[in-house]
Amino acid sequence: MIELLARPLADAFMQVGVYVAVLVALFGWLRWRYGDRVTDGLTRRPRLGPLVGALLGVSPGCGGAIILMPLYARGKVSFGTVVAALASTMGDSSWVVIAADPGFALKIHALLFAVGLATGYAVDLLGIDPARALHRSEVRPDRRPESVDALADGSAGPAASGQSTALALLTRADPVVERQRRMSTAFWGLTTPAFLVSVPVVFHVVDPALLSAPLGGVDPYLVLGCAGTFVAVLIFAAGRGRFADDTLETSQPRTVRDAFRHSAHEASFITFWVAVAYVGWQVLSTTTGFDGSQLALAGAVGVLVGALIGLIPGCAVQIVFTGIYVSGGLPVTTLVANAISQDGDALIPLAALRRRAAGLATLITTVPAILVGLTLLLFVG
Repeated sequence: MIELLARPLADAFMQVGVYVAVLVALFGWLRWRYGDRVTDGLTRRPRLGPLVGALLGVSPGCGGAIILMPLYARGKVSFGTVVAALASTMGDSSWVVIAADPGFALKIHALLFAVGLATGYAVDLLGIDPARALHRSEVRPDRRPESVDALADGSAGPAASGQSTALALLTRADPVVERQRRMSTAFWGLTTPAFLVSVPVVFHVVDPALLSAPLGGVDPYLVLGCAGTFVAVLIFAAGRGRFADDTLETSQPRTVRDAFRHSAHEASFITFWVAVAYVGWQVLSTTTGFDGSQLALAGAVGVLVGALIGLIPGCAVQIVFTGIYVSGGLPVTTLVANAISQDGDALIPLAALRRRAAGLATLITTVPAILVGLTLLLFVG
């Protein structure tokens, strides 16, 4: 039972969750600290749009791509900028790859950046923009331009400011928020010792048995890993399976405390789905003897399937898919096709603001996903 369930649950937190937590917290702090500086420069230099879009998209997680969506809805950036961000982003499944193999993660993110950059500029050169008419007229009352302006600029009028103040006061006393803060504290309380244990074990610096000896045979890796995954599941359940950072309002935290609370939620979301992938794969391989070599996701079929799965909005399915790759169940060509095709959670706010643009963008990113996947197949076999 330990190898069937406890071990993969511990691995989900110790091999992925703790590293995701540290990296997400770092990026959350950077978003809080530097805010709109990049996007402010972008609106002044529209020709650099796809370049900046690819840079924001390739950053781990979904926050970089998300902040471009209201700017596009207001006509401040080109459709090619949006496509560049969506093609270059690996969403939150990028954390899984970074935690598992940083060297490989660097290579795949460099490829994603190049593909996103080329695709974004191609879209702009071809003049593709489903919202061009809306950008010219700037009149669509059903699109709530004022609220979009406030989200994009990080500012609002007096009425909105008063509403934000009232909301902050209510949130401070909200028992749900307080519960989330307590769980976030518990999460970081476990993450700190778990990180200190994980680093020497995962990188084979220390024999796990040496850590168990002083504790009377108790394996700290197993205990901390299972406990961390359990807390992550609680946070995931408390959030009803939603991704805290994947809204326009929370893509840029307003305080350091909010940054760490959102980071705990984001890391828990990823840990939960990685645990699902790890446990599912362990149960499948143990009970059936299936080791991945029998999987029909190799070759051209695998590239096509990976690209089509990337059409599914959101990060949950993509995280599970990437987790299967990390477990050895997918070839790299299938992963690359999926990484280019998937749009992370940035597609969700885009669909809320410009539905036609979202549909067209996700179809466009599928094209380079298939082409690059098939091309890579010629080199890796």
